[in-house]
Amino acid sequence: MYQPPLFRETRLDVLHALIRSHPLGLLVCNGSDGPVANPLPFLLDADVGPNGRLQAHLARANPQWRLLAEMAEPVLVVFQGAESYITPSWYETKRDTGKVVPTWNYAMVQVRGTVRVIEDKDWLAAQVAKLTATHEAGRAEPWQVTDAPQAYIDAQIKGIVGLEIDIASIDGKWKVSQNRPVGDRAGVATGLEADQGTDDGMAQLVRQYGGLTGE
Repeated sequence: MYQPPLFRETRLDVLHALIRSHPLGLLVCNGSDGPVANPLPFLLDADVGPNGRLQAHLARANPQWRLLAEMAEPVLVVFQGAESYITPSWYETKRDTGKVVPTWNYAMVQVRGTVRVIEDKDWLAAQVAKLTATHEAGRAEPWQVTDAPQAYIDAQIKGIVGLEIDIASIDGKWKVSQNRPVGDRAGVATGLEADQGTDDGMAQLVRQYGGLTGE
């Protein structure tokens, strides 16, 4: 990933927080015919090793798992956080000089590590139960795996394969207008907040990383 120093985010707790809030990662590896990529919901265990461990599962019918079982080189997992188109109309510099162009802001984490393929049914059952509990936790009446008939769950588990990745390296990029003059940063934050349909998560990042939180 192209990484200008100004955009680099190295704080592990911040990188982990993005993975937890945007857990659908794109798992990328090399195949005989070129790159292979699949989106998977990941769980992060931050207490394993220096950088944490990722867990996921994919359909047994998905050929990527057989490819992963045979390879020794690291895989790449990409987690995409808040992102937004940035119009130059929000820049103070547009009014001053007109020398501005559009861009795109985003926060992203890229993880690399060697993957282990797991077919143990008890591991798979525990992973599915934890993944479900994590994403049902905020609901008034959380659905649990045990709500479904056991025979049905057993059959579903036979149709999946587990993955575990000890994170060897983790790289974060927060491109959130830090490179713009302070007036442009303020204009971007205000513009994002006023733009209906735009996730205000990016506006918050622009204010935080742009030193505007004291406004």
